[in-house]
Amino acid sequence: MARGTMRMAAIAAISVVAGATHAQTVDELYVRAKSAGETSLVLYSGGPVAPYETFVKDFEKQFPTIKVSITGGFSNVLNAKIHEQMKAGKLETDMAFFQTAQDFVVWKKQGVLLDFKPEGYDHILPAFRDSDGAYTTTKVNAIAYGVNTSLVAPQDIPRSALDLLKPQFAGRIITCYPADDDATLYLFYTIVQKYGWSYMDRYMANKPNFVQGHLGVSRSVAAGDNFVTPDATSTLNELKAAGAPVEMVFSQDDPTPFFTLTSGVFKSAPHPEAAKLFLTWYMNPAQQKRTGVFSARDDVPPPSGFKPLPSYNAANGYVEFVSNETVLKDLRNRMEKYTGPVVNTGGVR
Repeated sequence: MARGTMRMAAIAAISVVAGATHAQTVDELYVRAKSAGETSLVLYSGGPVAPYETFVKDFEKQFPTIKVSITGGFSNVLNAKIHEQMKAGKLETDMAFFQTAQDFVVWKKQGVLLDFKPEGYDHILPAFRDSDGAYTTTKVNAIAYGVNTSLVAPQDIPRSALDLLKPQFAGRIITCYPADDDATLYLFYTIVQKYGWSYMDRYMANKPNFVQGHLGVSRSVAAGDNFVTPDATSTLNELKAAGAPVEMVFSQDDPTPFFTLTSGVFKSAPHPEAAKLFLTWYMNPAQQKRTGVFSARDDVPPPSGFKPLPSYNAANGYVEFVSNETVLKDLRNRMEKYTGPVVNTGGVR
Protein backbone atom coordinates (compact mmCIF):
# COMPACT_ATOMS: atom_id res chain seq x y z
CA MET A 1 0.00 0.00 0.00
CA ALA A 2 1.34 3.47 -0.91
CA ARG A 3 2.32 5.80 1.89
CA GLY A 4 -0.44 8.34 1.09
CA THR A 5 -3.06 5.57 1.01
CA MET A 6 -1.84 4.22 4.35
CA ARG A 7 -1.97 7.73 5.81
CA MET A 8 -5.59 8.26 4.74
CA ALA A 9 -6.55 4.79 5.91
CA ALA A 10 -5.13 5.50 9.34
CA ILE A 11 -7.06 8.75 9.61
CA ALA A 12 -10.26 7.06 8.45
CA ALA A 13 -9.83 4.33 11.04
CA ILE A 14 -9.40 6.90 13.79
CA SER A 15 -12.53 8.70 12.61
CA VAL A 16 -14.56 5.51 13.00
CA VAL A 17 -13.26 4.98 16.51
CA ALA A 18 -13.87 8.61 17.47
CA GLY A 19 -17.35 8.54 15.99
CA ALA A 20 -19.23 11.35 14.29
CA THR A 21 -21.59 12.24 17.16
CA HIS A 22 -19.25 14.45 19.17
CA ALA A 23 -16.59 17.08 18.66
CA GLN A 24 -13.17 15.55 18.94
CA THR A 25 -11.08 16.23 22.01
CA VAL A 26 -7.51 17.44 21.86
CA ASP A 27 -6.33 13.94 22.77
CA GLU A 28 -8.22 12.43 19.85
CA LEU A 29 -6.97 15.12 17.47
CA TYR A 30 -3.40 14.63 18.63
CA VAL A 31 -3.67 10.95 17.79
CA ARG A 32 -4.92 11.90 14.33
CA ALA A 33 -2.07 14.33 13.78
CA LYS A 34 0.55 11.80 14.82
CA SER A 35 -1.04 9.07 12.71
CA ALA A 36 -1.01 11.44 9.74
CA GLY A 37 2.70 12.02 10.29
CA GLU A 38 2.22 15.74 10.88
CA THR A 39 5.15 17.07 12.90
CA SER A 40 4.73 20.77 12.19
CA LEU A 41 2.13 23.51 11.97
CA VAL A 42 2.35 26.80 10.07
CA LEU A 43 0.07 29.71 10.84
CA TYR A 44 -0.12 33.34 9.73
CA SER A 45 -0.94 35.88 12.42
CA GLY A 46 -2.35 39.30 11.64
CA GLY A 47 -0.42 41.61 13.95
CA PRO A 48 2.61 40.86 16.11
CA VAL A 49 3.53 37.28 16.99
CA ALA A 50 4.43 38.17 20.59
CA PRO A 51 0.90 37.51 21.97
CA TYR A 52 1.12 33.94 20.67
CA GLU A 53 4.63 33.03 21.80
CA THR A 54 3.65 31.79 25.25
CA PHE A 55 0.73 29.87 23.80
CA VAL A 56 2.99 28.22 21.23
CA LYS A 57 5.49 27.17 23.89
CA ASP A 58 2.71 25.66 26.01
CA PHE A 59 1.17 23.92 23.00
CA GLU A 60 4.51 22.40 22.00
CA LYS A 61 5.06 21.25 25.56
CA GLN A 62 1.68 19.52 25.67
CA PHE A 63 2.03 18.11 22.14
CA PRO A 64 5.81 17.63 21.79
CA THR A 65 5.79 15.98 18.36
CA ILE A 66 4.45 19.16 16.69
CA LYS A 67 6.58 22.25 16.02
CA VAL A 68 4.70 25.51 15.43
CA SER A 69 5.91 28.24 13.08
CA ILE A 70 4.21 31.68 13.10
CA THR A 71 4.53 34.44 10.53
CA GLY A 72 3.25 37.79 11.78
CA GLY A 73 2.41 40.92 9.84
CA PHE A 74 -0.46 43.04 8.63
CA SER A 75 -3.56 41.00 7.81
CA ASN A 76 -4.08 42.91 4.58
CA VAL A 77 -0.57 41.92 3.49
CA LEU A 78 -0.56 38.30 4.60
CA ASN A 79 -3.90 37.61 2.92
CA ALA A 80 -2.33 38.63 -0.39
CA LYS A 81 0.44 36.06 0.18
CA ILE A 82 -2.19 33.39 0.77
CA HIS A 83 -4.03 34.35 -2.42
CA GLU A 84 -0.78 34.07 -4.38
CA GLN A 85 0.01 30.68 -2.84
CA MET A 86 -3.46 29.40 -3.68
CA LYS A 87 -3.11 30.67 -7.22
CA ALA A 88 0.20 28.83 -7.53
CA GLY A 89 -1.39 25.66 -6.12
CA LYS A 90 1.06 25.45 -3.22
CA LEU A 91 -0.31 26.72 0.07
CA GLU A 92 2.40 27.18 2.69
CA THR A 93 0.27 27.99 5.71
CA ASP A 94 -2.21 25.70 7.45
CA MET A 95 -4.37 28.36 9.06
CA ALA A 96 -4.72 32.09 9.55
CA PHE A 97 -5.58 34.30 12.51
CA PHE A 98 -6.68 37.58 10.89
CA GLN A 99 -8.52 40.79 11.75
CA THR A 100 -9.80 40.87 8.16
CA ALA A 101 -12.91 38.79 8.78
CA GLN A 102 -14.06 39.43 5.23
CA ASP A 103 -11.30 37.15 3.95
CA PHE A 104 -12.91 34.20 5.67
CA VAL A 105 -16.34 35.09 4.32
CA VAL A 106 -14.87 35.09 0.80
CA TRP A 107 -12.81 31.95 1.38
CA LYS A 108 -15.92 30.14 2.62
CA LYS A 109 -17.80 31.10 -0.55
CA GLN A 110 -14.83 29.86 -2.60
CA GLY A 111 -14.91 26.54 -0.73
CA VAL A 112 -11.26 26.65 0.36
CA LEU A 113 -11.89 26.37 4.12
CA LEU A 114 -12.47 23.22 6.12
CA ASP A 115 -15.81 23.02 7.91
CA PHE A 116 -14.60 22.29 11.41
CA LYS A 117 -16.26 22.98 14.74
CA PRO A 118 -13.84 22.70 17.64
CA GLU A 119 -15.01 21.18 20.90
CA GLY A 120 -17.35 23.57 22.73
CA TYR A 121 -18.49 25.33 19.56
CA ASP A 122 -22.03 25.69 20.95
CA HIS A 123 -20.62 27.99 23.62
CA ILE A 124 -19.60 30.56 21.01
CA LEU A 125 -22.09 33.43 21.10
CA PRO A 126 -24.40 33.32 18.03
CA ALA A 127 -23.23 36.75 16.84
CA PHE A 128 -19.69 35.39 16.52
CA ARG A 129 -20.44 31.91 15.19
CA ASP A 130 -20.38 30.60 11.62
CA SER A 131 -23.15 28.03 11.29
CA ASP A 132 -20.95 25.63 9.29
CA GLY A 133 -17.76 26.09 11.29
CA ALA A 134 -15.84 27.31 8.24
CA TYR A 135 -14.22 29.94 10.44
CA THR A 136 -14.04 30.60 14.16
CA THR A 137 -13.92 33.83 16.18
CA THR A 138 -10.87 33.42 18.39
CA LYS A 139 -10.86 36.87 20.02
CA VAL A 140 -13.22 39.81 20.42
CA ASN A 141 -11.52 43.19 20.79
CA ALA A 142 -13.01 46.44 21.99
CA ILE A 143 -11.92 49.80 20.60
CA ALA A 144 -12.00 52.28 23.47
CA TYR A 145 -10.34 55.53 24.47
CA GLY A 146 -6.75 55.30 25.62
CA VAL A 147 -5.05 58.01 27.64
CA ASN A 148 -1.68 58.70 29.18
CA THR A 149 -2.74 59.32 32.78
CA SER A 150 0.42 61.27 33.57
CA LEU A 151 -0.46 63.80 30.87
CA VAL A 152 -4.28 63.88 30.96
CA ALA A 153 -6.10 64.84 34.16
CA PRO A 154 -9.05 62.61 35.19
CA GLN A 155 -11.58 65.35 34.44
CA ASP A 156 -10.14 65.78 30.94
CA ILE A 157 -10.31 62.13 29.86
CA PRO A 158 -12.45 61.98 26.67
CA ARG A 159 -15.88 60.47 27.11
CA SER A 160 -17.12 60.96 23.55
CA ALA A 161 -15.75 61.63 20.09
CA LEU A 162 -16.59 65.31 20.54
CA ASP A 163 -14.09 65.58 23.39
CA LEU A 164 -11.28 64.78 20.96
CA LEU A 165 -11.92 68.13 19.29
CA LYS A 166 -10.73 70.10 22.32
CA PRO A 167 -7.72 72.36 21.67
CA GLN A 168 -5.72 70.73 24.49
CA PHE A 169 -5.40 67.58 22.35
CA ALA A 170 -4.25 69.37 19.20
CA GLY A 171 -1.39 67.45 17.63
CA ARG A 172 -1.50 64.84 20.42
CA ILE A 173 -4.14 62.42 19.14
CA ILE A 174 -3.21 59.20 17.36
CA THR A 175 -5.00 56.34 15.60
CA CYS A 176 -4.21 53.81 12.94
CA TYR A 177 -4.72 54.98 9.38
CA PRO A 178 -8.44 54.31 8.85
CA ALA A 179 -7.89 53.59 5.16
CA ASP A 180 -5.35 50.92 6.11
CA ASP A 181 -6.89 49.26 9.18
CA ASP A 182 -10.45 47.96 8.91
CA ALA A 183 -11.08 48.05 12.68
CA THR A 184 -10.11 51.72 12.80
CA LEU A 185 -12.17 52.35 9.68
CA TYR A 186 -15.13 50.79 11.52
CA LEU A 187 -14.44 53.10 14.47
CA PHE A 188 -14.57 56.23 12.30
CA TYR A 189 -17.59 54.86 10.45
CA THR A 190 -19.52 54.63 13.73
CA ILE A 191 -18.47 58.19 14.57
CA VAL A 192 -19.56 59.77 11.28
CA GLN A 193 -22.78 57.77 11.39
CA LYS A 194 -23.61 59.62 14.60
CA TYR A 195 -22.01 63.03 14.09
CA GLY A 196 -21.89 63.38 10.30
CA TRP A 197 -18.97 63.85 7.93
CA SER A 198 -18.43 67.38 9.16
CA TYR A 199 -16.92 65.74 12.23
CA MET A 200 -13.95 64.60 10.14
CA ASP A 201 -13.23 68.18 9.06
CA ARG A 202 -13.19 69.29 12.69
CA TYR A 203 -11.15 66.25 13.76
CA MET A 204 -8.48 66.83 11.12
CA ALA A 205 -8.32 70.49 12.13
CA ASN A 206 -7.03 69.26 15.50
CA LYS A 207 -3.96 67.83 13.72
CA PRO A 208 -4.20 64.12 14.64
CA ASN A 209 -1.40 61.66 13.96
CA PHE A 210 -1.63 58.30 12.18
CA VAL A 211 0.41 55.10 12.27
CA GLN A 212 0.16 51.56 10.96
CA GLY A 213 -1.01 49.02 13.53
CA HIS A 214 -2.60 49.28 16.98
CA LEU A 215 0.63 48.32 18.70
CA GLY A 216 2.15 51.56 17.43
CA VAL A 217 -0.86 53.50 18.71
CA SER A 218 -0.53 52.02 22.20
CA ARG A 219 3.21 52.53 22.35
CA SER A 220 2.88 56.16 21.32
CA VAL A 221 0.35 56.93 24.06
CA ALA A 222 2.38 55.01 26.64
CA ALA A 223 5.53 56.94 25.71
CA GLY A 224 3.71 60.26 25.94
CA ASP A 225 4.37 61.17 22.32
CA ASN A 226 0.60 61.39 22.04
CA PHE A 227 -1.78 62.03 24.93
CA VAL A 228 -4.91 60.24 23.79
CA THR A 229 -6.45 57.89 21.24
CA PRO A 230 -10.02 56.80 20.47
CA ASP A 231 -8.42 53.69 18.94
CA ALA A 232 -7.09 51.79 21.97
CA THR A 233 -7.10 48.00 21.99
CA SER A 234 -5.87 45.28 24.33
CA THR A 235 -2.23 46.13 23.59
CA LEU A 236 -2.68 49.24 25.75
CA ASN A 237 -3.67 47.06 28.72
CA GLU A 238 -0.57 44.95 28.16
CA LEU A 239 1.58 48.07 28.41
CA LYS A 240 -0.33 49.12 31.54
CA ALA A 241 0.43 45.75 33.10
CA ALA A 242 4.10 46.40 32.35
CA GLY A 243 3.95 49.68 34.27
CA ALA A 244 3.05 52.29 31.65
CA PRO A 245 0.88 55.22 32.85
CA VAL A 246 -2.06 54.44 30.58
CA GLU A 247 -5.73 53.69 30.97
CA MET A 248 -8.39 52.26 28.67
CA VAL A 249 -11.76 54.03 29.02
CA PHE A 250 -15.10 53.17 27.44
CA SER A 251 -17.18 56.00 26.02
CA GLN A 252 -20.22 57.03 28.03
CA ASP A 253 -21.96 58.54 25.02
CA ASP A 254 -20.92 56.69 21.88
CA PRO A 255 -21.29 52.99 20.97
CA THR A 256 -18.13 50.98 21.55
CA PRO A 257 -16.91 49.27 18.37
CA PHE A 258 -15.94 45.64 18.69
CA PHE A 259 -13.88 43.83 16.09
CA THR A 260 -12.91 40.21 15.89
CA LEU A 261 -9.93 38.04 15.23
CA THR A 262 -10.98 35.15 13.04
CA SER A 263 -9.33 31.84 12.29
CA GLY A 264 -9.86 29.13 9.72
CA VAL A 265 -8.15 25.97 8.50
CA PHE A 266 -7.56 25.63 4.78
CA LYS A 267 -8.65 22.52 2.89
CA SER A 268 -5.30 22.34 1.12
CA ALA A 269 -3.35 22.91 4.33
CA PRO A 270 -0.10 20.91 4.53
CA HIS A 271 -0.92 19.90 8.13
CA PRO A 272 -4.72 20.03 8.57
CA GLU A 273 -4.88 17.68 11.57
CA ALA A 274 -2.31 19.71 13.51
CA ALA A 275 -4.23 22.87 12.61
CA LYS A 276 -7.51 21.44 13.92
CA LEU A 277 -5.71 20.39 17.08
CA PHE A 278 -4.28 23.87 17.64
CA LEU A 279 -7.65 25.57 17.03
CA THR A 280 -9.45 23.22 19.42
CA TRP A 281 -6.77 23.69 22.08
CA TYR A 282 -6.73 27.49 21.65
CA MET A 283 -10.54 27.76 21.89
CA ASN A 284 -10.63 25.77 25.12
CA PRO A 285 -11.75 27.97 28.06
CA ALA A 286 -8.43 27.39 29.81
CA GLN A 287 -6.59 29.09 26.93
CA GLN A 288 -9.27 31.68 26.17
CA LYS A 289 -9.01 33.03 29.71
CA ARG A 290 -5.34 33.84 29.03
CA THR A 291 -5.72 35.95 25.88
CA GLY A 292 -6.24 39.23 27.74
CA VAL A 293 -9.25 40.15 25.60
CA PHE A 294 -12.88 39.15 25.39
CA SER A 295 -13.72 35.62 24.34
CA ALA A 296 -16.51 34.78 21.91
CA ARG A 297 -17.44 31.94 24.28
CA ASP A 298 -20.25 32.50 26.77
CA ASP A 299 -18.52 30.35 29.41
CA VAL A 300 -15.34 32.46 29.61
CA PRO A 301 -15.30 35.50 31.93
CA PRO A 302 -14.30 38.93 30.60
CA PRO A 303 -10.78 40.25 31.13
CA SER A 304 -10.04 41.59 34.60
CA GLY A 305 -11.64 44.98 35.14
CA PHE A 306 -14.19 44.60 32.34
CA LYS A 307 -17.85 43.66 32.22
CA PRO A 308 -19.30 40.79 30.15
CA LEU A 309 -19.71 41.58 26.47
CA PRO A 310 -23.53 41.87 26.53
CA SER A 311 -23.21 44.63 29.16
CA TYR A 312 -21.74 47.17 26.74
CA ASN A 313 -23.41 49.55 24.32
CA ALA A 314 -21.67 47.78 21.48
CA ALA A 315 -21.32 48.55 17.81
CA ASN A 316 -21.23 44.91 16.85
CA GLY A 317 -21.65 44.89 13.08
CA TYR A 318 -17.98 44.49 12.21
CA VAL A 319 -18.21 41.32 10.10
CA GLU A 320 -21.10 42.67 8.03
CA PHE A 321 -19.27 45.99 7.68
CA VAL A 322 -16.01 44.54 6.37
CA SER A 323 -17.86 42.10 4.11
CA ASN A 324 -19.36 44.94 2.07
CA GLU A 325 -16.47 45.62 -0.30
CA THR A 326 -18.24 48.44 -2.11
CA VAL A 327 -18.78 50.39 1.11
CA LEU A 328 -15.23 49.63 2.26
CA LYS A 329 -13.68 50.88 -0.95
CA ASP A 330 -15.61 54.13 -0.85
CA LEU A 331 -14.80 54.72 2.81
CA ARG A 332 -11.10 53.94 2.38
CA ASN A 333 -10.84 56.40 -0.52
CA ARG A 334 -12.71 59.06 1.40
CA MET A 335 -10.59 58.60 4.53
CA GLU A 336 -7.35 58.66 2.59
CA LYS A 337 -8.28 62.07 1.26
CA TYR A 338 -8.31 63.26 4.86
CA THR A 339 -5.19 61.50 6.14
CA GLY A 340 -3.02 61.25 3.06
CA PRO A 341 -1.40 57.98 1.95
CA VAL A 342 -0.11 55.44 4.45
CA VAL A 343 3.45 55.94 5.60
CA ASN A 344 5.04 52.59 6.42
CA THR A 345 7.57 52.92 9.23
CA GLY A 346 8.32 49.25 9.88
CA GLY A 347 6.82 46.00 11.11
CA VAL A 348 4.30 45.13 13.78
CA ARG A 349 6.31 43.25 16.40
